[in-house]
Amino acid sequence: MSEALIQLEADVRADLARIAHPGAAWLEPKIGPDGNPALDVLIIGAGQSGIAIGFGLMRSRVSNILLIDKAEEGKEGPWLTYARMPTLRSPKDYTGPDLDIPSLTYQSWHEARFGEESWQTLDLIPRAHWAEYLLWLRRTIGLPVCNGCELLEIAPAADGLLAARVKHAEGTETLYARKIVLATGQEGMGGWMIPEQLAHLPASSVATVADDIDFEGLRGKRVAVIGAGASAFDNAATALEAGAAEVHLLCRRTQIQVIQPYRWLTFRGFLRHLSDLDDAWRWRFMRKVLDMREGFPQPTYDRCARHANFTLHEGAPIEAAREIGKAIELQTPRGAINADFVICGAGIEMDFASRGELSRFAGNIATWADRYRPPEGERNERLGRFPYLADDYAFTERVPGKTPWISDIHLFAIASTMSFGASGSSINAMTTAVPKLVNGLTRGLFRADVERHWASLSAYDVPQAVVARPARKMEEQR
Repeated sequence: MSEALIQLEADVRADLARIAHPGAAWLEPKIGPDGNPALDVLIIGAGQSGIAIGFGLMRSRVSNILLIDKAEEGKEGPWLTYARMPTLRSPKDYTGPDLDIPSLTYQSWHEARFGEESWQTLDLIPRAHWAEYLLWLRRTIGLPVCNGCELLEIAPAADGLLAARVKHAEGTETLYARKIVLATGQEGMGGWMIPEQLAHLPASSVATVADDIDFEGLRGKRVAVIGAGASAFDNAATALEAGAAEVHLLCRRTQIQVIQPYRWLTFRGFLRHLSDLDDAWRWRFMRKVLDMREGFPQPTYDRCARHANFTLHEGAPIEAAREIGKAIELQTPRGAINADFVICGAGIEMDFASRGELSRFAGNIATWADRYRPPEGERNERLGRFPYLADDYAFTERVPGKTPWISDIHLFAIASTMSFGASGSSINAMTTAVPKLVNGLTRGLFRADVERHWASLSAYDVPQAVVARPARKMEEQR
């Protein structure tokens, strides 16, 4: 480790020590059915969101926590797996999992790692550097993480606890916790969509943008990419750079979306207070944002457009698909397109029942369609399937009283968007969204222990001073 990084880590420790107040421990762990202390909070996911949530809890003196992630260390999140862009798309000065601690920002790490001049000349953050920074951050703040550990199921347990059945290299076990946070990124409440017109095609011919695709195997092949968001363009570019003979990108819109609404909403008022608005305003704002879908920056488009064998098809939704020998024919309003391989970048579908870990309660998770009926001109069936969350990011019940324990399961993922705006998985929202979640978690923990805290106050008898009363002289007493 360089001297600059050693010094930076010393600065981090000093900064955290200066802002440690109040440092008093205030939680007593419950004992689980296995006879061991239960966790106060179990966080599912050790990517950037999980790290930020764990850090926020530790700063609030909630240290009896654990983060688990099914990926191996350093491979959490998309950065070194299915993220296929050279750099992050967020401006380099966006802060996030540092939670406003200057010595923990990406800039501080980058300058210690590569020098101040490198930061000054940097345009956008290379994604491999971001992944390295997140791992450094996690280690520096001392988060307890168990990698190679996958959540299988959540169920209620005795004494108000939750039971999380997990799988790891040694087998399966049950972890008990007072609260569980699902910091599960993009697909936490469903999965990547494959249009129904393609459902009958062989799996060897169709993939989503999140799959492990053998791009070298696409050399000399014809590739069709469905969708026109940033991830779709990233996959098209990767196929082109791998030597694909043709790449066709199919956009259902008549004119491709180039506006990025997440740039508009990156201001404190919206990020912090959208969730304080009534349902009508929340729906109106997020329907506008999500109907626009995520745009892409100029370099993302140029990465594809520089190849003569790239074709963008606007106004070309998939109407039908069929196999012709070993090839696939995609029928669109603008004619047929032939391909050897299809990559779907059509986004995430909310499908709670498809998630095994939610199987005990998927049918009783309230959605926006259950709670709010928008005016005729503002309806959107897709957005109505998003979960309707409480003000602490907790699930709410479709049928009250059927699964009351889900109020201790909190969702911080892309599916939180309709209730909170940019939140889970958005770097630009972390410094406002994570404190809101952490405050909700600590509020719930405090309220659950209120009788213990009252008993503690009632028994509190620690004097802060010794009052000495000198004896009066006899003359003064007369």
